[in-house]
Amino acid sequence: MRISELLQKESIGIGKRPRNKNAAIDQLVELLAKSGNLKDKGKFKQAILEREKLSTTGIGEGIAIPHGKSNAVKRATLAAMVVPEGVDFESADGQDAHLLFMIAVPENGANLHLEVLERLAAMLMDEDFRKKLIEAKNPSAFLEIISGEEEKRFAKTAEEARISYDVLAVTACPTGIAHTFMAAEGLENKAREMGITIKVETNGSGGAKNVLTAEEIREAKGIIIAADKKVELDRFRGKKVLQVPVAEGIRKPEVLLAKIIQGEAPIYGGKTETEAPRGEEEKQSRGNKVYRDLMNGVSHMLPFVIGGGILIALAFLLDDYSIDPANFGSNLPQAAFFKAIGDGAFGFMLPILAGYIAMSIADRPALAPGFVGGFLAKEGGSGFLGALLAGFAAGYLILGLRKLFDRLPRSLEGIKSILLYPVFGIFLMGALIQIIINPPVAWLNEALYGLLARMGTSSRVLLGVVLGGMMSVDMGGPINKAAYVFGTASLASNEFQIMAAVMAGGMVPPLALALAVFFFKNKFSEKERQSGVANLIMGACFITEGAIPFAAADPLRVLPACIIGSGVAGGLSMFFGCALRAPHGGVFVLPVISHPFGFLAAVIIGSVVGMLLLGLLKKNAVQAI
Repeated sequence: MRISELLQKESIGIGKRPRNKNAAIDQLVELLAKSGNLKDKGKFKQAILEREKLSTTGIGEGIAIPHGKSNAVKRATLAAMVVPEGVDFESADGQDAHLLFMIAVPENGANLHLEVLERLAAMLMDEDFRKKLIEAKNPSAFLEIISGEEEKRFAKTAEEARISYDVLAVTACPTGIAHTFMAAEGLENKAREMGITIKVETNGSGGAKNVLTAEEIREAKGIIIAADKKVELDRFRGKKVLQVPVAEGIRKPEVLLAKIIQGEAPIYGGKTETEAPRGEEEKQSRGNKVYRDLMNGVSHMLPFVIGGGILIALAFLLDDYSIDPANFGSNLPQAAFFKAIGDGAFGFMLPILAGYIAMSIADRPALAPGFVGGFLAKEGGSGFLGALLAGFAAGYLILGLRKLFDRLPRSLEGIKSILLYPVFGIFLMGALIQIIINPPVAWLNEALYGLLARMGTSSRVLLGVVLGGMMSVDMGGPINKAAYVFGTASLASNEFQIMAAVMAGGMVPPLALALAVFFFKNKFSEKERQSGVANLIMGACFITEGAIPFAAADPLRVLPACIIGSGVAGGLSMFFGCALRAPHGGVFVLPVISHPFGFLAAVIIGSVVGMLLLGLLKKNAVQAI
């Protein structure tokens, strides 16, 4: 990190005249405070004085560089002071100090102060450079001199040197839209405050970006995996790896970074792998693993569901129901065109779900049995639930075969992946799905959707309230995803009202917060108010995660308001009989929603309810906790 990036004009003092060392430290602390990066001036000064007790930081040649690490520091920062007449800083050579720099680093800010010290010392050994700084007329000129010297000395070596990072991270969520990039931003921002260098790979909907290199992995202290789906981990074998849900990267970036820097993460893979957690931690770890396996299937399934669903919805929009009600969606040529493509994409939904759940559990050998299991679940009537069970069954089936085939001679190793796993895996999966899974699950599906079809208005409204509220409970977490997956699964069974209620509930949290930020400005900080427009857009696009920063900052007030608002929207959507054939899109799929004005009214009323509750529950920003 460059010195010119840590030093602000406000933190540079020219022509100062401190009486003694203690007065010089006081003035430097005051200059640091102008950067806004000190929580407590007195506490940080104490850290400086404690360091001075060890040995003076007056390094000679008219230079002093006092420095300290303290939890009173928000983010790494620097102050500088020119004392033309000099001040006694108890320097090693007995000479007065004319150039003083003070370095402030957070308590868990790695060893950034040592890097800055090294760079400063190298530059200040140049007598001409020191003279230029002492003669600087104002802070702007002082900063320009430092920037120029840094550029001259270090630009070339920075280009030629191998880039290394203290911490690496990978973020990934099932949809690859909001959580992935919010977690990356949270980790990057907090690392910057802590003086830690970091590189984050994002596994979003458009594929992996900012991919970590083998060299970077080798040099890093550790890796944070903040993901709710399968992430390639073999490349991190032998490194300290911390695996957490993606939400932790948004809500607890400081804790995660501190664990890596302090060496508290377990080593991944090989003989050096740490013991598996026991007791309650082991149960939680297994639960996270099952959730990640499921979300790996869901994340790969969603593009087929969303793309196919919207094309099918367009087919219904373009068709004429009166021609042949039984063939609605394919009566007119243009409708039939969209319907054929949409049905083709939609048909992959269950095989993809099962295949990638299986692959998450047992890697590539499980992919083919998973695909076959998902296809047979679709054909056999067990639908989404059957495909889900088939995915897990195929994964653990391959794990069992792997143990069994480990007893075979080494000479047969080459035929396992191309012959043994496909043949035995597909055969056993086929037998399992057709004999054990399909019959009872198909019956259960028929009973469940038969019950939904017989539900009266009041029962459907109650279901809409529950599903809508679930979308706000953890905003992209397991409960939110459970409601969303139930909605998408219902599409495959021609039950479209559930998806409409789910989307209405999911749109409310960011919309309610956008309205509250506008109508109750005193309840929110300046930074929160600035995100109002962004939340309005995210809410309109059905991206619930826009509300996460507000919920993380004040969960006891924000979550109840959003849950109630979402529940109202979901219930009203059911009451108005809104139906949605597309599993995503927000206001952009309004034309393909049956009773679109009812849906719009449900979302608006739910958002207003959430907004009013936020205004009632939240305290003014200066009082909020």
